[in-house]
Amino acid sequence: MAEEKLKLELVTPYKIILNEEVDEITATGSQGEFGLLPGHAPFLSSLKIGELSYKQHGVFYHLALNWGYVEVKDDDVTVLVQTAEKADEIDVDRAKSALDRAEDALKKLTAEDKQFKVYEAALERAIIRLQVAGKSVRK
Repeated sequence: MAEEKLKLELVTPYKIILNEEVDEITATGSQGEFGLLPGHAPFLSSLKIGELSYKQHGVFYHLALNWGYVEVKDDDVTVLVQTAEKADEIDVDRAKSALDRAEDALKKLTAEDKQFKVYEAALERAIIRLQVAGKSVRK
């Protein structure tokens, strides 16, 4: 009997990032982190800036995501996001620069400023990108 798998398709407006069979998935939903295994009930959630990880052949892989949606139906998992970066593809220097720019801008703004939320999101993206970049493929 074949081992049960999830079919993971991760798509941005620009390209298909992943189209793989995986063992499990963990992601950051708008209501918190959730996990998916084969046989999961149908599920729909929005995603916030955060990490998506999946296990394939005993190895964990990590991606940094920027807002989107996930749908689970019959072991098919579709993830639609604005951007997605695999851990080994993240430019750490660029992420550090973005972090510094966002921190500097936020020091000069108050929560009432129009740009506050923009820089707050930029800070969150930079932090997630650096965290994910620090995670090597592990068994």
